[in-house]
Amino acid sequence: MTPFLLIPGLNCDARVYVPATEALWPFGPVTIANHRDGDGVAGIARAILAAAPPRFALVGFSMGGYIAFEILRQASERVSRLALLDTSARPDPAEAIENRRRRMALASAGKFGLAVEQSFPNSVHPENLDNSRLYSIHRAMAEANGPETYVRQQQAIIDRPDSRPGLAAIAVPTLIVVGEGDQITPPDAAGEMHAGIAGSRLVVIPRAGHLALLEDSAAVNAALRQWAAD
Repeated sequence: MTPFLLIPGLNCDARVYVPATEALWPFGPVTIANHRDGDGVAGIARAILAAAPPRFALVGFSMGGYIAFEILRQASERVSRLALLDTSARPDPAEAIENRRRRMALASAGKFGLAVEQSFPNSVHPENLDNSRLYSIHRAMAEANGPETYVRQQQAIIDRPDSRPGLAAIAVPTLIVVGEGDQITPPDAAGEMHAGIAGSRLVVIPRAGHLALLEDSAAVNAALRQWAAD
């Protein structure tokens, strides 16, 4: 049984993968990577690889996808299959970088809670804006990571390389999942990865946003099970 290595996103911890873990564990042991160590996506990827199984199926959500691309650059021979969840191969446009820097400034000024609060509306589908369960998980995960990790990870995201040139070299079974209302890594970014990775499968989750993993875990899990079983 091939182990699974799951990399969380910005301001996320193991809780973002609780439903996915339940879906994947029948297919092999599941490890949720600690993405809090290392500087830049290259350093974070090295730290994760140092603790990872020799070979694994790789799952990356949001920032975890950016790190997944870096793991492929550093050690593609260790990756047996790939799942990219609400992420993108593109670098950030100028507007996104400006938004990140503004929230980094809030966090550094002792207003981390405000930065977390401001980020929630773009993280979910408009129909889920009033979902207190989702907001509670969103805030709890952020608080567990803390402002220093947040600022460091935001800088790593800003500095990440463009991963699009490497898409054609990905030759493992690849699943791409995106919420149809994802405002952070939108469906066209998922479509771009799907077009660039030969044989990949694209699944769009209706009425879900960037946090599709938690907004509609049943639909995401169905896609993950099929990917794991293929």
